[in-house]
Amino acid sequence: MITARPLLAASLALVTGIALAGCASSEAGAELEETAETVSFTWDRNVAGEDEDPQFETTTVEAPLDPDTIVVFDIAALDTIGALGGEVAGAPLENVPDYLQGYLADDAFNVGTLFEADLLEIEAQQPDLIIIGGRSTALYDDLSRIAPTVDLSLTGSYLDTLERNTLFLGAVLGVEEEAAVAVDELSAGIDEARAVAAEAGTGLGIMVSGGSLSALAPAGDGADARSARGGLIYDLFGVEPVVDDIASATHGEPISFEFLVEYDPDYLWVVDRDAAIGTEGAEAAAAVLDNDIVEQTTAFADDHIVYLDATAWYVVFGGIDTTRLMIDDVLQIAG
Repeated sequence: MITARPLLAASLALVTGIALAGCASSEAGAELEETAETVSFTWDRNVAGEDEDPQFETTTVEAPLDPDTIVVFDIAALDTIGALGGEVAGAPLENVPDYLQGYLADDAFNVGTLFEADLLEIEAQQPDLIIIGGRSTALYDDLSRIAPTVDLSLTGSYLDTLERNTLFLGAVLGVEEEAAVAVDELSAGIDEARAVAAEAGTGLGIMVSGGSLSALAPAGDGADARSARGGLIYDLFGVEPVVDDIASATHGEPISFEFLVEYDPDYLWVVDRDAAIGTEGAEAAAAVLDNDIVEQTTAFADDHIVYLDATAWYVVFGGIDTTRLMIDDVLQIAG
């Protein structure tokens, strides 16, 4: 059994690298333009309701340079701000994982949850910049009345979004060179992990929750955040799926333990959802998989069951330190 290892390098090395030009653009559909006082961030914002077909509206926000008070609802943004040397004044404190606690101000205030903002408290703190993403995108209209608000949700591929967001936040914090170095470092780490995964044979990503299993499927570029998150082990790290069409093979239903024996991947990549969201009294994924059926698989026989960092892969979904954790998770199968 392979378990997730501690973060190898929690902080970004502040070294001189590639300078970010005054005007930069990403490959993720957003544009950045830096002036003497602001960084202009333009993106296509989904203005449709939760149960409606997406309807996009081009939106530009002038984010202030070197803001004193930053509020984040997007935990990946908290990760990147902290890794670049910044500090966050307000966040949904119950959702901040232990390895990112050090990126909060000592007197950090609670902004609510990922889905519901404490608007009175946020307005009282007079933030200079608010960052949302993923689960909190629906808060844009309310929060943008308080302060400049940008949405750093996934747009395009994971790597494109990581690059866009890191360069934007680096420009806001005035550490463009460090941000560019971080992007290069993470890209190199992902390439290294992909090379290791390419030699590992077939794999199957599974999620364990409530004692049941679900097969994770590749999402491809252009997927929404939810499907992209589940497909990262294939789409970002290049693991070869043991089934060509996992969604078809599973009929969209949770899989049985016998499914693992039937398709018998060389590696099982496991996300413990209950551990990620802190389900009280839940059985750990390792205990769920400790049975006679799983012991019939090649992955068990070869000690190729890999337990991924559940918080990094399921909750944070991006950010500099989190991507380092994910790279480490894949690299642990090397040699």
